[in-house]
Amino acid sequence: MKSNFKVEGLDCANCAAQLERSIIKLEGIKQVNINFMLQRMNLEYDENNKEEIIRNVKKVIKKEEPDIEIEEI
Repeated sequence: MKSNFKVEGLDCANCAAQLERSIIKLEGIKQVNINFMLQRMNLEYDENNKEEIIRNVKKVIKKEEPDIEIEEI
């Protein structure tokens, strides 16, 4: 399953790359792409646990970049 998110408050491309490296390690994540310039994140993940996976992605983002807000589009 794929979902797209608006990412607000992302400061730099290096921060986006670090978040990608952390998010891809989560169970159920197949692919993640964060575009710093467009302020977008695309996720591909196991569809059976969507709510738990999204919750875990948000936890990782808040831990590493507390000022970032994400919203599914």
